[in-house]
Amino acid sequence: MKIRGERDDLADLFSRANRAVAARSALPVLQGLLCDASAGNLTVTGTDLEVTVATSGPVEVMEDGRAVIPGRLLAEAVRKMPPGVVTITVNGGEVEILGKGPRFTLRTLTLDDFPNLDMSAVDGVEVDGEELINGLAQVVVAASSDSARPILTGVLFEPSEEGLRLVTTDSYRLGVRELPGMGSIGSGLVPARGLRELGRTIGAEKIRAGMATREAVFTSERGSLRLRLIEGSFPKYRTLFSDSYPSQVTMKKEDVLEALGRVSLVAEDHIPVRLKIGNGGVEVNVTRQDVGGEVEHLDAEFVGVDEITIAFNPRYLGDGVAAINGDNIRIQIIDPLKATVLDNGESDGFVYLLMPVRI
Repeated sequence: MKIRGERDDLADLFSRANRAVAARSALPVLQGLLCDASAGNLTVTGTDLEVTVATSGPVEVMEDGRAVIPGRLLAEAVRKMPPGVVTITVNGGEVEILGKGPRFTLRTLTLDDFPNLDMSAVDGVEVDGEELINGLAQVVVAASSDSARPILTGVLFEPSEEGLRLVTTDSYRLGVRELPGMGSIGSGLVPARGLRELGRTIGAEKIRAGMATREAVFTSERGSLRLRLIEGSFPKYRTLFSDSYPSQVTMKKEDVLEALGRVSLVAEDHIPVRLKIGNGGVEVNVTRQDVGGEVEHLDAEFVGVDEITIAFNPRYLGDGVAAINGDNIRIQIIDPLKATVLDNGESDGFVYLLMPVRI
């Protein structure tokens, strides 16, 4: 195999496909990128068997061929080349990467060991790429990263009356986003880890999305992202929402984020931040015995009868506030021990439910 292309174009292909490559794997070949050059085109595929990214682009193909090349080294070597044309030659088990002056040599991985991936097309629906990516970004913050609880590491795709509903939870918080008109994508539990890469790998104005028997497939003009579905039943989350919330407080989003930023100087995840909410506004208070504390007052609009003091994990609260669109956030409260709902008060389709910390 021998190809020639512009450094920036090649670096883009390799870096996007490399986002699916495992940093560590029991199978060494999965740390490589499958490069397939033919007919003036280079297709690059990276996978860890759960997440697969395939990208392609035009190059000058001087000799057709296929090879598996260590992904991180290939992407970094090309990226560090001087601007201009880069030539990549595979001869036997050696890869030569040649630019305007520098020359790298790498060893290939065994081509026959690379998994035989099913890359067949999947029926789907074309959707607004930016809307889908932004909606996913709002809910993935509430997904778990605990591999011992795989069900909680996914994003639930389920059709709803409005279109498509995205749901995540790590058992302490819950994110729900309605995406009108996208219900035809289908249903399934999709790994949040892979969905975080959607915008950085194949993000485009239009994305075609659909569900196969065992995987979710997203394609655009930039390539494809295929994610193996998680098997199991998602928690019954609807019972967590109440029909009414007797108290609510509305504050400026920027004020809350700035206050939580200052709180983080004192608090850690296990140190709760207390919100004393009443007609006079909100008092934000955190105390750490070995360091000290931080107290400040935020202007707010309070609707309710009695003053309330409620506490939250500061990082979880900050994640939810940051995910909300708009200038304001609204916190709806039943009592200091029951699930609390955060949104922007404008019914824009996103809600973030957070369990308080007992104090």
